[in-house]
Parts: sequence; C-alpha cells; structure tokens
Amino acid sequence: MLASARTISVLGNGFARVALGFAVLALPGATPGRLSLVLACQALPQLVFILAGGVIADRMSRARLMMVADIVGAGAYAGLAGLVLSGHAPLIPLCVLAVVAGTATALFSPAMDGLVPLVVAADRLQRANGLLRVCTNTSLLLGLALSGVAVAWIGAGWALALNSASFIVSAILTARLRVPGRAAKRSSGWDDLKEGWREFASRQWLWVVVAQYAVVVAALNANVGVLGPLVAQEDLGGARAWSLIVGAQALGTIAGAGLAARVRVNRPVLVAVLATFPAALPIALLAASAPVWLIAVAMFCSGITSDVFAVLWSTTIQREVPEEALSRVSSYDWFGSLAFAPLGLLVAGPVAGSVGTREALAGCAALIAMATGAALLSPQVRRLTPTPRPQTQRKPEALPKTASPTADGDTA
Repeated sequence: MLASARTISVLGNGFARVALGFAVLALPGATPGRLSLVLACQALPQLVFILAGGVIADRMSRARLMMVADIVGAGAYAGLAGLVLSGHAPLIPLCVLAVVAGTATALFSPAMDGLVPLVVAADRLQRANGLLRVCTNTSLLLGLALSGVAVAWIGAGWALALNSASFIVSAILTARLRVPGRAAKRSSGWDDLKEGWREFASRQWLWVVVAQYAVVVAALNANVGVLGPLVAQEDLGGARAWSLIVGAQALGTIAGAGLAARVRVNRPVLVAVLATFPAALPIALLAASAPVWLIAVAMFCSGITSDVFAVLWSTTIQREVPEEALSRVSSYDWFGSLAFAPLGLLVAGPVAGSVGTREALAGCAALIAMATGAALLSPQVRRLTPTPRPQTQRKPEALPKTASPTADGDTA
C-alpha cells in the first residue's frame, strides 16, 4: 500500500511539474517573473519548514501525518486548478496556494523517511528502498512524459486537478497502513529539535555527506535548471536535444534503483560517496562540447549511480539512527542537502554571463568532484559498516483488531 500510494502521488506530481508552469503562463498578464515567484513560493517552504516536519513526525503517527500532508496538498492543488479553470487567478492567491503545497511537502518527506522501518523488517530495508525508488522514478518519468499530452488535450487546469486527485488516493491508501503507536512526549518541540541535532551531529559520516551534498545539489541544480538548457540552446539543437539528455538520466535512475535493491556492500557510505563522482561526468562533457549521444550515455550512467547512492544512503540512515529520532535526523539531512540549492539557481545565470556557459559548467563539475573527494577524507565515511539492528517495531498484523485512535491521534 505504501509503494502504491507513492507511485500514484508521484505520477500526479509529474503532471503538476509541467502543468503548473503552463497554467501560470497561460493566464492573462502572465510573465516569466510571475512564474518564478509562484515556483519560489512553492519551493521555499520545503526548506523553511522541513525541520518542523521532522519534529512533528517523531511526535505523532508518521502515517497519520503523511495522510494529513496529502490532504493539504490535494486541497492546494485543487485550489490552483480552480483558479486556473476560472480564468481569473490573482497573483496573491496563487502564491498562497503554492506556499501551502510546499508546506505539505515539508511535512510529508521526513515522515516518509521514518515510516519505512515501521512497515519493513530491518533485513529488507535496502530492498524496500530500492522498490520504492523504482516505483517513484518510473511513475515520475511516466508523469512527465504524459503531462504534455494531458495539458494539450484537457488543459493545464484539469491536469492540476488530476494531481489533486492523486493525492486523495495516496491519502486513502496511507490511512490503511497499520503501524505501531507512539507514546505522547512531554518535551517541547524545541527540545526535540535539539535532540535531533545531537543525533545528527554525533555521526561524522552523516554530517560530512550532507555537507558534500549541499555543494553537489547546488551544482546539479545549476546544471539542470540553467546551464544545461543554455548550452543546449546555443550548440546542441535546443529543447529536443536537452529532453533526450534529461530522459536518459531518468531511465538511468530506474535501472539504478533496481540495481541498488540487490547490491550487497560492506561499506555502504563509502560506496554511496564514490557513486557521486559520475555526476560530474555529463557536466564536464557539456563543457567540452561533446556529442549529444555521448552526453546522454553519461547522463544515463549518472542516473544509475545517483540511485545507488540514494538507496544505500536511506538504508544506512534507517539502520544507524534510532527509530524514535529518525524523522528529525532525516529533516536535518533534507535541510542541509538543499541549503544551497536555491543559490545554485540564483548565481548560475550571472556566472555564465560573466565567464561563459562552458566555463561555468566546468566549474560545476569541479565542485562536485572536489566536494566528493573531501568527503572521502572522513574516516567514518570510509570505514562505516552496517550495524545489525534489532527488530524493535511490532508487526502490523500483531496489533489488536480493536485498535482505535486515541485522543492525540495515534493508534493505541
């Protein structure tokens, strides 16, 4: 049910990524600046509220929080669809609904990371994470592929409405999950946040890789969001060539997730960090004016290794971090990794205008390689081996059939 819920909601998100842009631009008086503002209003809350999402997820039923986040997201996209279909969409309501949608994502992500160990036995975590990545990557690719057709046939407003419906289906499936209850906490949210920080900061391998990915994600964002399309437009033949390159990476992520579900390694963090190096290759090839087919092959390989990293990383955190603090630690992971992402988009254009697009791409490739090399200097990154984790969670079927919600919303 969890995999089905994620597959359906991510399929809807694939529609929304394309539909929202076309929907805003199709409105009377629309400008690129207006679109940027709406998208920024959606992205910023995901960073601002992610730590609060981790605290809440560790204080209540994670499945219940995910269900609530899905319902909030469904309402936000339903509102956006209604505004677009009406043909009258003032900027302020669009921005408010975008903020609500971004906040729902911030609440959902840490809860999702902490839920997997509650529904899967410890020795199957890697396979489960791989399965989830295969499902969501395939679903996102399908959603992106069909979104253009949907927008052309039924319009951007109805495509946004389909995303809202996918969130409702996801909420229904998530609500059927039966997971252990959580005892009420007497500590404050601030104390919980500090405790989560201690868990995060006490693991060198964890904060080192998060610091690495703060740089890596910023460089990747600059490439995919600004520099790659620029060089494709200038020298590679435009949007068609860039679509081929990005599509190759998406196919690689599906293959990579399937591989990562089966691979067995003694030092998962070391392998995960090493798997980051190939991300620099397609960016370097773009800078070197390589043929489109060669860049696409490199992007396919980068997609494979990126999901090897993602599955090994998620599984290691779920095994090494105590379950009761897992969502808070995950929120610090999200926050740190995304901290410089907006900056990468912000400076990519001016840097390309100042030193040249290809020089900026070469700089991004160098940043990825240097950040990854620096992460390898950490002894824990190189030496951490999986810690056998006792089966602390109850099996879902072991819950009494008469279990009912308690006053604080958890399952007794």
